Amino acid sequence: MIMVHADNKGLVLPPKVASVQVVIVPCGITASLSEDGKKKLQEYCDSVESDLKEAGVKVRGDYRQNYSPGWKFNHWELKGVPIRMEIGPVDVEKNQFVAVRRDTGEKIIEKRSAATGYVKQLLKDIQSNLFNKALADLSANQVTLTDWAQFAGTLDQKKIILAPFCGESDCEDKIKADSTRDEDAEPGAPSMGAKSLCIPLDQPGPISSSDRCIHPDCKNSPKFYTLFGRSY
Repeated sequence: MIMVHADNKGLVLPPKVASVQVVIVPCGITASLSEDGKKKLQEYCDSVESDLKEAGVKVRGDYRQNYSPGWKFNHWELKGVPIRMEIGPVDVEKNQFVAVRRDTGEKIIEKRSAATGYVKQLLKDIQSNLFNKALADLSANQVTLTDWAQFAGTLDQKKIILAPFCGESDCEDKIKADSTRDEDAEPGAPSMGAKSLCIPLDQPGPISSSDRCIHPDCKNSPKFYTLFGRSY
């Protein structure tokens, strides 16, 4: 999950597995802001947090005064929290909030009265977007093969391969040995032989009596299609 969704800023967690789905960060607390203004801002944030908790959203308010808003933004981006809510004195006056999506970085301004419904829908949208993006990446990088002649070349393209396999450890050892490259095609590229990654529950089709295991020297009939890939 980390390798599939993370970016250069840190984790990007799907809302369904995130321990914190929304973080509230007060902003715009300057030396010129009055004590009354600070109190109103805190009460506003507390109110939003309370409403979200009652709606079943896993929300946390970051009210630490020894860290700047910018530091907090980076901190929670690193942890992969799906939504960051930014609330400042101007937002209190306009009865609104700013929501920032972790998956796209998009900033949205929304009315306070719509906070609960909007945030719950946004979490669903983020979950769907991450799933669809991961599914598209998988489809683009997975190849189904039955011909060993194409096996190593497909691995060199950094693809994962779905191939018929007998399931025997001796055969897998041969697949690994015969798909190993002597030299890296490029610095940092994987050169190890292929190993089995998993046996997908959703098979591409039934195994027929005419099917053969992907390795040409194997005399066993395949039992299932298996995903193969190189290790980094």
